[in-house]
Amino acid sequence: MQADISFLGLFLEASLLVKLVMLTLLALSVLSWAVIFQRRKLISAARSQSFQFEDRFWSGVDLNKLYQELAARKESVHGMGSLFVSGFKEYSRLSQLNGNVPEAVMDGTGRAMRVTLSREIDGLESNLSLLATIGSTSPYIGLFGTVWGIMNSFIALGAVENATLAMVAPGIAEALIATAMGLFAAIPAVIAYNRFSTHVEKLETSYINFMEEFSNILHRQAYAKKEQA
Repeated sequence: MQADISFLGLFLEASLLVKLVMLTLLALSVLSWAVIFQRRKLISAARSQSFQFEDRFWSGVDLNKLYQELAARKESVHGMGSLFVSGFKEYSRLSQLNGNVPEAVMDGTGRAMRVTLSREIDGLESNLSLLATIGSTSPYIGLFGTVWGIMNSFIALGAVENATLAMVAPGIAEALIATAMGLFAAIPAVIAYNRFSTHVEKLETSYINFMEEFSNILHRQAYAKKEQA
């Protein structure tokens, strides 16, 4: 009787351990793609919001008006908008308390924006470590299934007197499928991780640049108020 060398046939004929390896790799692949689509949507939205906010910020709009607009919908404000809201809120609060000490005002404003920056970047990097883990471990999980399957094939081969290629080929094929599935799970995860990490680094750089530019604007305002006082 000819062995069924289709994927389903090889899976059904595989040992219990190799089946578990294949199912594990399939689950990791599904999880990886779910994270990829979720991160892609989130990072794309962050980039779009940054472009929109920069256009609005540098259009010459009054900062108090912009702050009121963003503060009214704070739950939906992220990225640069969130940095602006936290920085301007702290600046306004400290200006009333320490208006004659611009250094104290700017130190507090800078700390508030750095905390918000850390929170924003943590949100963007969330689950990226999971992609890195899947990308680095899946090939080894698949290789483990392959080694186990080939070992079983040679053990079975040694138990017969007249060994043929037709006898050993299905066992080796089912073992190699585990490696293929490991690579199938790992390659998209690694590519996505590298791509998303690059995007997050660029966003972080743009956020930091905005913080510096915004701080300079607030710095000039703080010293102007001191001189007027």
